[in-house]
Amino acid sequence: MSNHQKRLSAPNSWPIERKEETFTVKAGAGPHGESGVPLLIVLRDVLGYVDSRKEARYALDHGSVLVNGKAVSDEARPVGMFDILAFAEREEYYRVFPGEGGRLSLTPIDEEAASSRLGKVAGKTQVAGGDFQYTLHDGTTLVSEDGSYAGGDSLVVDNETKEVVAHFPYEEGALVTAVAGAHAGEIGTIDEITVTAGSGDNAVSVAQEDGDDAGFETIEEYVVVIDENFVGDDE
Repeated sequence: MSNHQKRLSAPNSWPIERKEETFTVKAGAGPHGESGVPLLIVLRDVLGYVDSRKEARYALDHGSVLVNGKAVSDEARPVGMFDILAFAEREEYYRVFPGEGGRLSLTPIDEEAASSRLGKVAGKTQVAGGDFQYTLHDGTTLVSEDGSYAGGDSLVVDNETKEVVAHFPYEEGALVTAVAGAHAGEIGTIDEITVTAGSGDNAVSVAQEDGDDAGFETIEEYVVVIDENFVGDDE
């Protein structure tokens, strides 16, 4: 199987130039599915910390690059929405955040904010013993005694203990960001959730502060509940 991915056919979320070269690195198996961006692209094309795959491998071998609190040694490891990247030697920390056009971008954060990450609840099941297993947007699973979390809610998970440290319900009035579609990267407050009968996507109306008519409409799948700290980081 090839280790290369054609740039023109790479997911729109990848922050790469499409026409400079024919190929780029292919994402390895891991979280975020097809939308995950290989760590090499972040190190080389976004941050400019390395010039080649060889240099990336050398840097990763030293264990100084952490994703969600864990040292990463595979330059093809996919990173994606809301992952936390930490560069210990540089004392630099970033949150992967949706940008304009759906491209993933890096938002600088402080060390305290880098100790946990946000995940959108994509699935919920009850397991033996009565606990609940939650699947997050990137495929991560966690087990909790708390059964109050629902699909569409957002959970903040401590990178070290894997415990839930904050919960943001998906409901009218919640602060959200669009992570895909025409309004990717925009932030606002849910004004109305319209449930669609049958198999259609539920619609979400999002209000924004810039004028009486400001806001947008999108589908439920494209919004993620966040808290006010994300607004401060982004701006």
